[in-house]
Amino acid sequence: MQVVPSETSSLNAYAPELRQQLFQYVLQLADTSLILGHRLSEWCGHGPVLEQDLAMANIALDLLGETRSLYQYAAELEGQGRTEDDLAFLRLAVEYKNPLLVEQPNGDFADTVTRQFLFDNFHYHFLRELKNSPDERLAAVAEKAVKEAAYHLKWSSEWMIRLGDGTEESRKRLDKALDNLWRYSGELTKATATEQALQASGVIPDYAALLPAMEAHLSHVFQEATVPVPQGVFMMTGGKEGRHTEHLGYILAELQYMQRTYPGLQW
Repeated sequence: MQVVPSETSSLNAYAPELRQQLFQYVLQLADTSLILGHRLSEWCGHGPVLEQDLAMANIALDLLGETRSLYQYAAELEGQGRTEDDLAFLRLAVEYKNPLLVEQPNGDFADTVTRQFLFDNFHYHFLRELKNSPDERLAAVAEKAVKEAAYHLKWSSEWMIRLGDGTEESRKRLDKALDNLWRYSGELTKATATEQALQASGVIPDYAALLPAMEAHLSHVFQEATVPVPQGVFMMTGGKEGRHTEHLGYILAELQYMQRTYPGLQW
């Protein structure tokens, strides 16, 4: 499949099949940031200390900002008259394409930090490559978001080290969080059929190329945290294809309440 040159990458320049694949993929990116941003926003007013309460709220806002840009682009790609609000708040759970990791419950602070670190380590390295995409809209979103993602990764990396190399209690909680969440991390770099097609077209980066940098950073953080890297864990998948855990339904019940009760609200 031929990639559209950047100088002519208007929506109408895409072949119908590529445009549909890109719509599904942009929706997947938007869903991912929306669900994780909503999860983090649940900490607002409940953080362990004010500074970290604000930090998590700021990360949530960054993700929601990224989400809006992506939903707006997805609506344009679809061309069926739906808006960013329709795509964010009026779809069924099976239509959401976020990976399973981001919908996992907040748990305690160690659970949230671990979930955030595993996501950030992928998100940052992915955005760093996506900003070179021939698709100008995706490249622009990535160019802005990668600066924020660098801060997110710094925050979650530092907390992984503090918790792992901290007190006996913090280490126990971090070990428990890794036992529960590590199995969801593999889906982030396991490409679906849509992702494989877009990777072959050169529109999005090949996840295999991200792995060396991701593994190097993860190894460094785990070593500093004195935590061994889990080995031989079966990886859960399915979220990016609409097969979710029971947690997503509860998130959407809260997230979609206002739009379904008072239709026509605008973000």
